[in-house]
Amino acid sequence: MGQKYREDKMKIVSIAVSREKGTIKTCVDQAQLIENYGIEGDAHAGDWHRQVSFLASESIEKAETEALKLNFGDFAENIATTGIDWASQPVGRKFRLGREALVEITQIGKKCHKKCTIFYRTGDCIMPREGVFARVLKGGAIEKGDPVEPVTD
Repeated sequence: MGQKYREDKMKIVSIAVSREKGTIKTCVDQAQLIENYGIEGDAHAGDWHRQVSFLASESIEKAETEALKLNFGDFAENIATTGIDWASQPVGRKFRLGREALVEITQIGKKCHKKCTIFYRTGDCIMPREGVFARVLKGGAIEKGDPVEPVTD
């Protein structure tokens, strides 16, 4: 693709939550983002810098093989999108999700300290390389199909 994002295609294609960290998440059609907390009901939510995780659906598709069919949530991502190369976004960039919610990227990738459920199911975890984490600056309802827009200050 060569671009950081394609504004005509930037949207949420999946929202996923889990009650425990290190597990595959369950997809939901909509969710509530809570300011300075994360997604209501998700184990990773809290007062810290990794309240919400993002992964490009294009990255998930690249990781899939004939022998391994993947689903949204398999890499423990909260929000999968289309049209955005998350790994190329700088820390500090802000994005509007849906009509109201606003997030700010706080971390690109992460170091895995132990092999988790995701690694054992898929044989690899792309989140450390291609996922990003954000904090919620402004809460709001989000749902599959909502637009994702970069925000300039």
